[in-house]
Amino acid sequence: MGEIRQASANSLRPGSYVIFSGQACAVRNIDTSKTGKHGSMKCRIEAIGLIDNVKRIEIYNGQDNVEIPIIEKKVAQVLSIANNVATVMDNENYETFELEIPEELNGKIKEGGQVSYWIIMDKKIMKEGR
Repeated sequence: MGEIRQASANSLRPGSYVIFSGQACAVRNIDTSKTGKHGSMKCRIEAIGLIDNVKRIEIYNGQDNVEIPIIEKKVAQVLSIANNVATVMDNENYETFELEIPEELNGKIKEGGQVSYWIIMDKKIMKEGR
């Protein structure tokens, strides 16, 4: 599993990242309830999976720790394209590997062009063409 860190649930903001059910997600909305006479603040966190685009909702106490994925954002050059898979070479370490082309980028990725990709929990995901 990729690199992760811990943070309290009440420190999350929309746009931050969190791990729910073993999947890296982007936080879309956070609702908090006030502390009660005998309880603590509750956080209802709504997030969308970065890889599978599934909506997830979880509830935590405000002081509970949640896992935050460390996401690396990199750039690679497209060497070739076959069907919906691009063979790319990382611009920093010249590693060559294959990336699946997301549906929204079909037709926009060209050989010789560059793409941005993210390394999320040891998975490489193509995010945009340049």
